[in-house]
Amino acid sequence: MGVGLVGSQFISTIHAESLHRCADAELVAVASPTRGNAEKFAAKWKIPHYFTDYRKMLELPGLDVVVIGAPNQLHCQITVDAAAAGKHVVCEKPLCMNLAEADRMIEACRKANVHLMYAEELCFTPKYVRLKQLLDEGAVGYPTMLKQVEKHDGPHAPHFWDVERSGGGVTMDMGCHAIEFFRWMLSGKTGKRPRVKSVYAQMGTYVHTAKTKGDDNAVIVLELESPFPGAPGDVVCVAEESWTKLGGMDDRAELHGSKGVAYADLLHGNAIETYSAEGYGYAVEKAGSTRGWSFTIYEEAWNYGFPQELEHFVRCVQGREKPLVTGEDGRAVLEVIFAAYESAGTGRKVTLPFKTDAKKPIELWKKSR
Repeated sequence: MGVGLVGSQFISTIHAESLHRCADAELVAVASPTRGNAEKFAAKWKIPHYFTDYRKMLELPGLDVVVIGAPNQLHCQITVDAAAAGKHVVCEKPLCMNLAEADRMIEACRKANVHLMYAEELCFTPKYVRLKQLLDEGAVGYPTMLKQVEKHDGPHAPHFWDVERSGGGVTMDMGCHAIEFFRWMLSGKTGKRPRVKSVYAQMGTYVHTAKTKGDDNAVIVLELESPFPGAPGDVVCVAEESWTKLGGMDDRAELHGSKGVAYADLLHGNAIETYSAEGYGYAVEKAGSTRGWSFTIYEEAWNYGFPQELEHFVRCVQGREKPLVTGEDGRAVLEVIFAAYESAGTGRKVTLPFKTDAKKPIELWKKSR
């Protein structure tokens, strides 16, 4: 199966590494607007074709799948164009800038009879897959609270800091992970996502005021319907997201149940705890320096679930499986994000469904400030 990448930066590097491990996929092309970046990326990953215009890539014979690793504001148009060309699409998070774009993407792929997969790797992360199995097997009883934490000192690329291109701050960038993580964790063995009933969020710009108008720290509280028989109430889900934490990545989850509790730290336990007085060459995930204590990650892409995610999508295109995370899931996440920004802007709990004509989530927070 021929795969083309749109993008040549950090996330596309992970996509390329992951696809090289997928026996049924072949990287045939990459598109990046800067010729030097496209050429260098193609050479590094031994990709036969590179383009500065992704639309030219879509004309390439033998191209079956497009994986989008471009800035958020480009997701919608690239997806629509890829669908029109008959290509299946994997779109990185967040799905797009607003709900109207999400509907347009979903409809374009539906009409073209191609798959649209929302790239949420936490649904494939081995440690989290086992955590879900514990819940589904009844090891902790029925769930009472879920928590997901993702913190580091800020994103890799400049477009994440620019709310005109990203649509929001850390909630848009990383809160989307937690929202789909909660929905997936509570989907049971059937995979049917439960309804998000309400969102309450607090967010602010505490450290990076010179770099962004977006939120760099957020706490988001969701109430989800419990799918578990005998549960007396809803499940409270708490997301802590931050671009203000120094010293590398903090990525973990907690599962609290009526008969037990489980803690899953994504990095501790699958990393080498390292102390270096001088620092060393390999820059660990999101760490500004490797001097002192750090957590040297091995098999990083696999531990985060990227190869499993893309292998799964290849099997979907082959008709062997159905997408675990769909465009509709991406839209549902985006709706919650908009509600979170509305909540932070108004200081009140927001119930779902939530309708808005806002072009970017950040508008709902900024309008009352």
